[in-house]
Amino acid sequence: MDSFHIHNFELSNRLFVGTGRYQTYDLMRQALDASGCQVVTVAVRRERLIDAQGKSLLDFLDLNRYTILPNTAGCFTAEDTIRIALLGRELLSKQGNKGAGWVKLEVLGDKKTLLPDPIGTIEATRELVKEGFTVLAYSSDDPRTAMRIKEAGAAAVMPAGSPIGSGQGVLNQLNISLCVELLKENDPDYPVIVDAGVGTASDVSIAMELGADGVLLNTGIAHAKDPVMMATAMKHALEAGRLAYQAGRIAKKRYATASSPFDGVISHIPGE
Repeated sequence: MDSFHIHNFELSNRLFVGTGRYQTYDLMRQALDASGCQVVTVAVRRERLIDAQGKSLLDFLDLNRYTILPNTAGCFTAEDTIRIALLGRELLSKQGNKGAGWVKLEVLGDKKTLLPDPIGTIEATRELVKEGFTVLAYSSDDPRTAMRIKEAGAAAVMPAGSPIGSGQGVLNQLNISLCVELLKENDPDYPVIVDAGVGTASDVSIAMELGADGVLLNTGIAHAKDPVMMATAMKHALEAGRLAYQAGRIAKKRYATASSPFDGVISHIPGE
């Protein structure tokens, strides 16, 4: 698959996979391997990194193979988000992982919907860019909000397909396509990554067919009946969706169009 860039990060795989909500760390490792992903997201808050047995999630990840994308999941204010991002950078710097230079920014509005707070997101984006971060900002699928976040300095915008963990897929394809169109209007290489709500492989294909540069997902794999098999399906769906987008779909039409012409059809058999 063709590579792409997010600021100074060159990526050879467009599937971003989360590390939360798996039944066991071993199952997580198998699913990540099956997905073929290069980037894995890790929530930096301590209660997400260390389990009840005192085991660290990072001990179960091959830091030579994966680039860690620290995220600020569970933060509801810009101040808390900035603090967690700084903590993640320090932690990954000590680990020697090149993911220390970027962050998946989440500033959530409330615990019920887990929808992003646009004001907090823009505020945190500006401050983290000043701190030298490459910011990948989680956003709603509102195109104007996405543009404001880009203008605040985000290196990539990540519009939600649907609410986090809902499995509803891409609910508003028009809005996602508008996000892609507007964000890339004067900058064709600007990365747009659909994040949240993916339930199955077809959701990934749809996101990629709409022109997204990548897809980030977690629950769709972690809570599948067979996470490893689903991870494999997500891998192939992303590749198929990307190829379909590059190939260019046919225009949608109101009426049927015959694949074989009517002109020249033999109406009778000669000699009869």
